[in-house]
Amino acid sequence: MAMFIIYFAALLILPLWAQSKVKSAYKKYSKIANTSGMTGAQVARKILNDNGMYDVRVEETRGILTDHYDPRSKVVRLSSENYHGHSVAGAAIAAHEVGHAIQDNQDYAFLRFRHALVPVANLGSNFSYFLILAGIFMYSNNLLLLGILFMAAAVLFQVVTLPVEFNASNRAMDQLVATGIITNSEERETKKVLNAAALTYVAAAAVAVLELLRFVLIYLNNRE
Repeated sequence: MAMFIIYFAALLILPLWAQSKVKSAYKKYSKIANTSGMTGAQVARKILNDNGMYDVRVEETRGILTDHYDPRSKVVRLSSENYHGHSVAGAAIAAHEVGHAIQDNQDYAFLRFRHALVPVANLGSNFSYFLILAGIFMYSNNLLLLGILFMAAAVLFQVVTLPVEFNASNRAMDQLVATGIITNSEERETKKVLNAAALTYVAAAAVAVLELLRFVLIYLNNRE
């Protein structure tokens, strides 16, 4: 019973803790202006231009922390506050999303692998629990195993996302420093924003792996 309590507590606490770290870091550093005085849109555009990626557009999108790179449309989309703002957080996030655009431009292997996993990961997310629950209630180990395999595909997607995100953050730091957008005194604050954002992906992957292991143990127990 104690193990189940710890397990479910981890499922609840890890994502909430990661989200609180992101919100706290973003709230703090979105109020601190970057010394270059550049908006997030200008930061993104400069890094893209410096890398010869003139075909990638920079657009504003609604919401808070909805920033992302769309590889299909070749667009870096920044939330309004980061698009127009001059903050350390806005510059860091803009550079991170451009990091994904650079990965796409350079055929970064893990990004390509993650894209290839999307269809199978979507299937896993949509059908794994249905198959697992059907297997449990119908006492069918075959259905349970099929559900676990579907879930494993979704979990693999989460795990592969980690090197993609960390690499984008590393590229962001390199570009921000190389272009002179941030000074040495701002590197520490910028890393805090990027590291806090990375925690959400680490927490999501950890929760997904824990959930997969739980069902694998159920399957093995049923076989015995």
